[in-house]
Amino acid sequence: MPIQLTLHQGRVPVKVYTDEVESTALQQLQNIAQLPFIHSHIAAMPDVHAGIGATVGSVIPTKGAIIPAAVGVDIGCGMNAVRLSLTANDLPDSMKPVRTAIEAAIPVGFNLHKAPSAKKSTLNSLQTGLDAVWEKHPAISKMIKRPQETWACQLGSLGGGNHFIEVCLDEHQAVWVMLHSGSRGIGNVIGRYFIALAKKDMERHEIHLPHRDLAYLQEGTDFFDDYVEAVHWAQDYAMENRREMMRLLLEALRKCFPHFSITKEAINCHHNYVAQEHHFGENVYLTRKGAISAKEGELGIIPGSMGAKSFIVQGLGEAESFCSCSHGAGRRMSRTAAKKRFNHRDLEEQTQGVECRKDAGVVDEIPGAYKDIDEVMRHQTDLVQVVHTLKQIVCVKG
Repeated sequence: MPIQLTLHQGRVPVKVYTDEVESTALQQLQNIAQLPFIHSHIAAMPDVHAGIGATVGSVIPTKGAIIPAAVGVDIGCGMNAVRLSLTANDLPDSMKPVRTAIEAAIPVGFNLHKAPSAKKSTLNSLQTGLDAVWEKHPAISKMIKRPQETWACQLGSLGGGNHFIEVCLDEHQAVWVMLHSGSRGIGNVIGRYFIALAKKDMERHEIHLPHRDLAYLQEGTDFFDDYVEAVHWAQDYAMENRREMMRLLLEALRKCFPHFSITKEAINCHHNYVAQEHHFGENVYLTRKGAISAKEGELGIIPGSMGAKSFIVQGLGEAESFCSCSHGAGRRMSRTAAKKRFNHRDLEEQTQGVECRKDAGVVDEIPGAYKDIDEVMRHQTDLVQVVHTLKQIVCVKG
């Protein structure tokens, strides 16, 4: 479906790819549209919902400035998916041993590896980049407990919240493995550090904003280049984190299924990040906050909620969306609201047929707390085309 709604209350328009937008999200979009450095317009994806400062599911082109809170604190969060030679016929009746093997191999929640699991070459490369960031901003290392040890031991770990690892079946009953994670604790402290610096910069220059979380760093100021360097390091770390997790995941599966091969890697893609791109005649810093790149022919991953389904898609290169699409189903209600409305029995009912946790600790991730993924997909038929439809049979949550 084409653009459903265009807002004109800001300095630039906001083009929205859905007719279902909560009032808080609309206000956030209008706030961003008032900023003086937004180029052309803002695009809001079909999974759009309120975030901190900037709206989740928004694509924000800026010239000469970046909003650190729009990139967020889970810098480089994204997806990776791989198709295996296994089929549904190769799977046991109970998938609990598979879930147990995955949980034993990959730390979840606040847990981390006892020692670094990644290759030394990967760790050394990341260490070199991190040293450059810490040399300019040593306060970052003081914001994380045992910084040298923690970032290395968190590489290849899942985290909590909506991060997950899944085993899925596609429309041909082929097995896929898919995971969702980002830059872990080190990305979080980098994000929080530069958000605070941006706010102080606004105060120092007495710049008044529609919302204080929209504090920005301008090209030519003290910290702009430092932030660009740090945010790209965190994005690289997030990419390596997913690669390492996928390696560990496949090792765990080989304990259950000794003989299989990889037949297709969909993509390893960010959906919380900033990149330099060219749109509508200008080179811009494009922030995708809860959105993925959908250039023509580019493969991407759009996950639904646990118990729903997910999609491997191919981008159509739609210019009005800045060659972007949604990053998932998008929340319909907050975590607090979900915990008040649903209980573990609701979770059991809504995740029938999926081997996963069904306790009160993950009720905030219940499918009912998310938008209908089929509806989200109907609103972006001009942004992407579906290549594969995946249905999860195992889901590991943090």
